[in-house]
Amino acid sequence: MSDDDASGGLDEETNATDPDGLRALTRELVSIPSHDDPTAAGDAIESWLRAETDATVDRDEHGNVFARTGDPDAPTVALVGHHDVVPPAKSQTTVGDDGEERYVLDERDGRLYGRGSADMKGAVAAAMCALRDADPDGVELCFASFVGEELGGVGARAAIEDGFTPEFAVVGEGSTNYSGEGVTDVVVAHKGRRASTLVASGESTHASIPEKGVNAVYSACDAVDVVRELDFPETTVMGERVRGSVAVTEIDGGTAWNVVPDRCEVTVDERTVPGARAPLERAESIDGVEWRVEQDLPPMACSDDAFADAALTVARDVQSGTPEHVVKPHATDAGWLAEAGTACVICGAAETGEAHTDTESVSYEVLDRCYRIYRSMAEDAEAFA
Repeated sequence: MSDDDASGGLDEETNATDPDGLRALTRELVSIPSHDDPTAAGDAIESWLRAETDATVDRDEHGNVFARTGDPDAPTVALVGHHDVVPPAKSQTTVGDDGEERYVLDERDGRLYGRGSADMKGAVAAAMCALRDADPDGVELCFASFVGEELGGVGARAAIEDGFTPEFAVVGEGSTNYSGEGVTDVVVAHKGRRASTLVASGESTHASIPEKGVNAVYSACDAVDVVRELDFPETTVMGERVRGSVAVTEIDGGTAWNVVPDRCEVTVDERTVPGARAPLERAESIDGVEWRVEQDLPPMACSDDAFADAALTVARDVQSGTPEHVVKPHATDAGWLAEAGTACVICGAAETGEAHTDTESVSYEVLDRCYRIYRSMAEDAEAFA
């Protein structure tokens, strides 16, 4: 594909197959590097919204982009995404004639390949087009694209602190192929992630006289045994079982083969579930062990059954398959929104196992499907708002 094509230029064939401009917009957004700095992608989103919609468009100091249309005094339905991406593989970048880095795009078999196509600029483009075309019924329709999702929800957290708490949100992270091949499902819950460190402190001595010291590695191993015996957290959301996990993933201790170590650190990955956590504090029952939480990304559970059911009804109306309410295994910005009081579902084009890969891609057909879902959620809101 040429650089002109990668930037979203249209020819007669594209006009025929892309009447709403969704594919061209997706190509344009995906072509813009946004792993180190999402500013340029945010600029493109803001510029398109101002040019193509009648919505009120705002860009906050953090780099998040918002657009609003419909009744500002009615409940808000937000279409939520993010325009930052994880770093690309070498095969996913190129340098243009102007010396600027671009992401490599490839179109084949009805799919667009490129970093960020699935996670999640394709869904962002679908939400933008839905905002442009929708006639909201009794709600305010809001589009929001955050920065820093891949860094732990930096943009979403900042927006929430500034007062962004819509009543409802459809988050466009991946929900395709969960219940079956070719089906875009509706996620009603997802796991969170709590990253912890167990720090064992001891007293060093020469390894020839170990009884004169306190071996921090032994204390750390005792703490690992405590973690190993913990039950995984578990709950049920709208009839769907959500089971978390706890795993020790790293151990680091010692400085030399002949020195009893006075410090050892153990990394613990916990996948949390709504309303339940593993009691990792029990590891502190071992002398000399301290438990530290390094990161805590919240889980999500949809707090409004009518909203979740309405989303599923819409999803079933726009595809031949039979979507279901499902659970997503990893954290998204929906967790931060749900924690702030927003009723959330997740519905997006990315398929399981597609995001963050060297061959990341998205189906144009599924993007079209998501566009229809997002638009219908604003136009059929009487079912839940």
